[in-house]
Parts: sequence; C-alpha cells; structure tokens
Amino acid sequence: MLRGNKIDLRSAERPGDGVPEWAIATPSRDGRLPGVRMAGFRDRSSDFVDMRFVPHPAVMVLVELREGNLVAEVDGRQQRGNLVAGLAPSGVRFYGRSDREFECLQLRLTPTVAHAVLGASSELSQTVVDLAHLWGRDAKRIQEQLCAARSWDDRFALAAAAIGRRHEAGRAVDPEVAFAWRRLVVSRGRIRVERLAAEAGWSRKRLWTRFRSQIGLTPKHAAQLIRFDAAAHRLAAGESAALVAANTGYVDQSHLHRDIVAFTGMTPRAVAIAPWLAVDDVAWPSTENASLSDRPGATPTVRQARRDDGWHRC
Repeated sequence: MLRGNKIDLRSAERPGDGVPEWAIATPSRDGRLPGVRMAGFRDRSSDFVDMRFVPHPAVMVLVELREGNLVAEVDGRQQRGNLVAGLAPSGVRFYGRSDREFECLQLRLTPTVAHAVLGASSELSQTVVDLAHLWGRDAKRIQEQLCAARSWDDRFALAAAAIGRRHEAGRAVDPEVAFAWRRLVVSRGRIRVERLAAEAGWSRKRLWTRFRSQIGLTPKHAAQLIRFDAAAHRLAAGESAALVAANTGYVDQSHLHRDIVAFTGMTPRAVAIAPWLAVDDVAWPSTENASLSDRPGATPTVRQARRDDGWHRC
C-alpha cells in the first residue's frame, strides 16, 4: 500500500488560478536509498499548473508520467521535458497545460548522491536542465518504464533501481567533501568555513575548490541555502519573520529578508504561503533534517493515515 494525502494549494493571493490540488503518494516500504527521497504527485483540479519553485538543499529530478507539456522557466529561458533542478536556482517557475490530469514522479537527491547519480555538479548549479542532457536515451527509457508500471510501489522500485545503478557506476565525492556537507547540515548552515576546513583536514582554498566542483556551490553559499531552507519552513509553519530570523542564525530580520529575496525573488510573506512549501510535510516529512540526510534509515514515515485509494488526502 502507498501512503497518500491530498492538499489544496490555493492561496488567498491567487485563489484557484493555475494552482493545483495535489494528491501525493510516498513509498511505504522500508529500505529506501540513503540520500534519495521520492514522491508521486497527481493533479485533477485544473488543466493548467503554474507554481514558483522554492529552492531547497537537494537536487530535484522530475519525471512526467503523463504528457503535460511541463515547462521550467528560469532567467527568461524555457526548459521542457523531464527536468533536473540543481542547487539554488532563483526565480524558477514551473507551468504547463494538459488535456488530462497531471502526474509526475519527483526525486530529491542530496548533492553528494547527485554527484554520482547525475554525473554533474557544478554544471547544474543554480539552473534547470533536461534529464536527457545528463542521461541520454536512458532518460526516455526510464520514463517509459515508469509510465507503464502498474502501481506507485512499482514506480518507486523502478526509480530506486535506476538510481542505485547510476550511483554504483558513478564517481563518489571526496570523503572530505561528504564530511563537510554533513557538518553543514548538522549545524543548519551555521558553521564557519575556516572551522569546516580545519575539521576536514584541508586548507580553506582546497575545500572551497573541491566542494564547489563536486557539490555545485561554495561552502558559504551551501550554508546560506541550508539556513534559508530552515527559515522558509518556519515561515510556512506560521512563525513571524522576526522570530524566524532569531531562531535560524540571521543577524536581524532585514538579513533574512535579503536572503529570501536572493533565493526566491519573493518576500518572506509570499514564501510563507508558497504552494511549493505546502506539500512538504506530506511529501517530504521532517524536511529540515530528513531531506538533507544521507544516512541509512534517516527518512521518517509519513504521519498521516493511509486511505484505500493509496493517496494521502487532507
């Protein structure tokens, strides 16, 4: 059985205008891949999807399961197909029109895993590309297998197998880089680069160079992204901007405001009601910790009850 929920993402700011109502499926089986999270999304509420992307400390892979003409727009450039969003792209908008319900599989990979699985890191930084650009014909082949699968559990198993093969064949990040990423996550982005380098046993310059080439961002930028992610989810949970700034290591509220605008192009108030964040508690529970971890068994189970139709609804 799948676990599922249904979330109405309509906000007061844009009531019912291209904002979908998602049904969400998540894996129910144990033994998920470390550093990999998956969720399935289905929308029956509208023939048009239009959502602003909120960056998070993971590389996103999105595979369409029905032809929905999904488009990612970043810096005025349009990208179609099965999409990969690297770390910290700003101002990305996802939209598309479909004659049928929209359905997709979304994967979130920690950057240490994504380095091996996707075969690119710095090339993906702050941008969105077609999965076929990285995987060639395998991207279409995997999409066809996912579309033909009879159940979401089968789809998750197929995706896990494909990711596992790619990870085994790929090149792992340096142990020092993996260590530095974990320390950034554990500290919620509040450790200084000098201390990080000392703990890794590298010079600041070497850590900076190797980390950026393998993760896609500099250690400082990665720390900012991790801290922003924690702040964004606190805002979405209803905390005031002043309290969020104080609790997530920002100097003051204006510092928080600058970071949010830099990462999203939106104000803290707009981020707090962003449809992209509204699904996180269901699709990626305990996002601050689990979505960033590459430790086996670190992914918690979804808290909501299962339904007979296999989707979470709330």
